[in-house]
Order: sequence, then C-alpha cells, then structure tokens
Amino acid sequence: MRRVKSLVATTIFLAVSSSGVAFAQGNAQPAGGFAAGQGAQVGQGAGGRGGETPAAPFRLTSPAFADGATLPAKYTCSAGQGAVSPPLRWMNAPRGMVTFALIVHDMEPRPAKGVDDILHWMVWNIPAAAIGFPEGVSPATSDVPDGSHQTNGNPGQDGITGYRPPCPPQNVALPHHYAFELFALDMRADLPTTATRSDLLKAMDGRVMAHASVIATFNR
Repeated sequence: MRRVKSLVATTIFLAVSSSGVAFAQGNAQPAGGFAAGQGAQVGQGAGGRGGETPAAPFRLTSPAFADGATLPAKYTCSAGQGAVSPPLRWMNAPRGMVTFALIVHDMEPRPAKGVDDILHWMVWNIPAAAIGFPEGVSPATSDVPDGSHQTNGNPGQDGITGYRPPCPPQNVALPHHYAFELFALDMRADLPTTATRSDLLKAMDGRVMAHASVIATFNR
C-alpha cells in the first residue's frame, strides 16, 4: 500500500513538472527580448520602420498633358511633319539605380491577335542623373544627346528612328490609350541600336527597381 501511494505521488509530481516546462517553453523568447515576428513591429510609427517617413513614390509626368487626358495634337500625326515628342518629367528615382528605360506604346491594337501592341518610342540607357526629356527629341537618329539610344518599332521608316507620333484609325468611336512607361533599372543594357522591345524587356527582367507611368488618349 505504501508503495502504491509512493508511485501515485511520483506520477503527480512528474505531471506537474512537465506542465511547468511546457508553459515555460511556450512563452520563451529569443535573445533580444522579442518573440518571433514581434521585433519588426516595435518602434514603427505611421511613417514606417523606426518611425521614418516612407520614400516618396517614383513618378512620371508631363507638363503638356495630365494623366488620363487627351494627348495634344502637336504630339500626334494630326500635326503632320511638325509632330514632336512631348516633354516628360520624372522624380523620386530609387537610390542605387543605374539607368532608366522609357517605353511608349498604344495599348489597343493586337496585331495578329498577339500579346504585343504597337510600340511608338523606346529609349534605353538613359543616365541615372536625368530628370526628364524636353519637348521635341530629334527622331532622326538612334543616338540621343544624353548618351541613351532610341527606336520605335519601325526604325528608319519615313526617316524616323525615334518618337513615332500616335496615329490611330480615323472615325473610331473609342480613343486609343497611349502608355508612357518609365523603368528605373539597376543595370545598363548592353543592346545594339537595332534592339527590339522584346530584347529590352528580356534584358530588364529581374532588374527593375521602380516603375512609373502616365497615360494619354487620342482618336481622330
């Protein structure tokens, strides 16, 4: 009988001890004082980590038209031989970027039912120090004065290698949407002046640090 009581007491003691160990382990914290997932939350204010103000967003704008507005006629085929490229401005590029790449395209057409649309202007290896393009970048050569390179999907046609003014079919009820997309890259693209948009996109893949866009509409 005495042996039975001893065994019962030992069993109860071990059960209580095990519960105590389990409780302590369930509330254990790693060195540093925070349980997993808690440390990142401490000290963060409304501005982000450590109360810092979040970085301003990378932005692309044009002083000639607002995002979503109609593209002025002087930047389209309506201006005939006098058509020029619109001025563009960008700001808040990410730190550590190396070059910018600009792609301007008409999002409506789907030639041969493909995933591609119509390219109107592509500029790559734009220097990191650049903050925009002036109105009327010469379309006559693939070399831009800042050292970047340009093409348009049909380089050399009508003597134009750079910006090709939008010219959708006439009397179409819905306007076409022209996307001006700017990419901040962590690399310099080693591409020939005959590069296609597919070539640039392939080179950019995995190297995009930030992206900004502005869209203009146009119909005739």
